[in-house]
Amino acid sequence: MRWRTILLQYCFLLITCLLTALEAVPIDIDKTKVQNIHPVESAKIEPPDTGLYYDEYLKQVIDVLETDKHFREKLQKADIEEIKSGRLSKELDLVSHHVRTKLDELKRQEVGRLRMLIKAKLDSLQDIGMDHQALLKQFDHLNHLNPDKFESTDLDMLIKAATSDLENYDKTRHEEFKKYEMMKEHERREYLKTLNEEKRKEEESKFEEMKKKHENHPKVNHPGSKDQLKEVWEETDGLDPNDFDPKTFFKLHDVNSDGFLDEQELEALFTKELEKVYDPKNEEDDMVEMEEERLRMREHVMNEVDTNKDRLVTLEEFLKATEKKEFLEPDSWESPSI
Repeated sequence: MRWRTILLQYCFLLITCLLTALEAVPIDIDKTKVQNIHPVESAKIEPPDTGLYYDEYLKQVIDVLETDKHFREKLQKADIEEIKSGRLSKELDLVSHHVRTKLDELKRQEVGRLRMLIKAKLDSLQDIGMDHQALLKQFDHLNHLNPDKFESTDLDMLIKAATSDLENYDKTRHEEFKKYEMMKEHERREYLKTLNEEKRKEEESKFEEMKKKHENHPKVNHPGSKDQLKEVWEETDGLDPNDFDPKTFFKLHDVNSDGFLDEQELEALFTKELEKVYDPKNEEDDMVEMEEERLRMREHVMNEVDTNKDRLVTLEEFLKATEKKEFLEPDSWESPSI
């Protein structure tokens, strides 16, 4: 369903460590945990982990809501603004008693989970006398004032929290990457300080040599350009480049056949370009930097093609992009050096 796609398919290919349960608890909530996504060859494609600390709760609420015929029909017809604005939440009053009972139970379980995590963290800090109810205020994906009933307020808060957190996800990843690069350079400089002058010159020379080697790679096609897509068409799809057809290309790479190219499906299109620059066997090629470059490519294409900014590319948006001058005559694309 489009609702499920909008809220749950925001996970990206990134070499990131999973957070432990306690690390996902406020006051210092880190909502950036990511798991590598592997294609699932089955009729039903399971939604990936969003990286949110309330990911399981979000999925369970969606699953339960989709069992209600009335709500399911509303979800199918709703646009992104109806979902994000909270107007859809009012439809909760019309769902069946059975569904409401299940949602109440899910909320009680989630509140219980949060209380357990708060207690575990406080115990680890040897902090006593804290009001758990007050600490629950830090969680903005549910109404803590009513821990037993799932109401329209809860659905509204869940949607708004997930939308906001996921929209800030790329920014968080960029910030984490900057920290990674700064730490890598810091460690290199600290290592140089431990060497005598001769060894230090050798290391600096080696570093410059690796940098030049990394920069010496075949031309990288501009992401989303005709040349880039035709290369995928020929080398990945095994088709004649002279027969390139944007509509057929879209359908080939809409892996789950939902009518959209989501962020994962877009990122998969850049693998051939990235392989020109990065090789895991080469000492000078950093795979963390490769995934940051994949993200940069996907963001660029989304900014150019995704006109309604719902983080999904429709066939109509895709075909319109292929009519632009930038598609046929793009600017050069420079990959960052080490």
